[in-house]
Amino acid sequence: MTTTRIGIEAVNPRLRPPASLSRWLTALAVLAAVPATLPSARAAEADTYPDKPMRIVVPYTPGGFNDTLARTVAEKLTGKWKQSVVVDNRPGGNTLIGNSLVAKSPPDGYTLLITPLPFAALPALYGNRLPYNATKDFTPVVWAASTQNVLVSRNDLGLATVKDVIDFAKKQPGKLNYGSTGAGSSNHLSMELFNRMTATRMTHIPYKGSSPAVVALLGGETDLMFDNLPNVIQQLRAGKMKAIAVTGQTRSALLPDVPTVAEAGVPGYEVNVWFGIQAPAGTPAPIVQKLNEEIVRSLAEADVVKRFRDQGVEVVGSSPARFGTLIDTEIRKWGEVVKDANVQLE
Repeated sequence: MTTTRIGIEAVNPRLRPPASLSRWLTALAVLAAVPATLPSARAAEADTYPDKPMRIVVPYTPGGFNDTLARTVAEKLTGKWKQSVVVDNRPGGNTLIGNSLVAKSPPDGYTLLITPLPFAALPALYGNRLPYNATKDFTPVVWAASTQNVLVSRNDLGLATVKDVIDFAKKQPGKLNYGSTGAGSSNHLSMELFNRMTATRMTHIPYKGSSPAVVALLGGETDLMFDNLPNVIQQLRAGKMKAIAVTGQTRSALLPDVPTVAEAGVPGYEVNVWFGIQAPAGTPAPIVQKLNEEIVRSLAEADVVKRFRDQGVEVVGSSPARFGTLIDTEIRKWGEVVKDANVQLE
């Protein structure tokens, strides 16, 4: 008895497709099965992740809150996952060296990037010269924390309020010098936004980091500056400089007597200094979610919340989507400021 086969070849030998068509049909069947197997494969990959050492790239020198955030997260993840998580400081090129390194890294969840506010200004500052696409080459993981900048001055400057600064700057345009950590830094952008909203002009003096900028202010080389609250809180507590105003929507719990710039006479002024973490574009969603959940849990631990709050930093711990929305919004905001102020790279 002959077994009957079902299919195109069993109907009539003459109707059998050529070998090339048979291979094409086989390939088509394989491709059709891929969507069904890919999600489960990625889920399985997330189940075993991480199974080798990870690194967190910081596009700055050691020190400062970007470094603190990276080392805190690295310590927590190492303890929870029993895999080594190292901090890799890659300063230089106005953060482009570290950012580019991560953009070109394998999208496997083993290389992460500390991403602060200045990231949002770089597309406007560099235009077509930016060596990566800020919105397409990265995957947001978490908006980790936020702080404020604080406008500080030399003790002997004699300017005690925002109104004093505005009046002096209008009477003598360009005479006041202000320091920053470079074009596009959050302290530079804070002052450019201030100038834009108050129709004032001051002379920008960039430095290679917050520490030399603070030293320059204390030494009388500059008159005032905006800086991250964690970077100057010790000098303020020691009475070595004067706090004039903070940049947030509300006053800082560490400086309750210092007004916001908005309430001190510049309505609508606000600079939220944010810090987040990203991965290379294409990192599987289950891995991004696993990273997000573990980092959010770590940041919510009491010792981390206290450590950050003592420096004037508040933990956020957002979803990846919320961080992505923040980045898009900030790129638009600071793009307008850079354009209107004609900010140039030194």
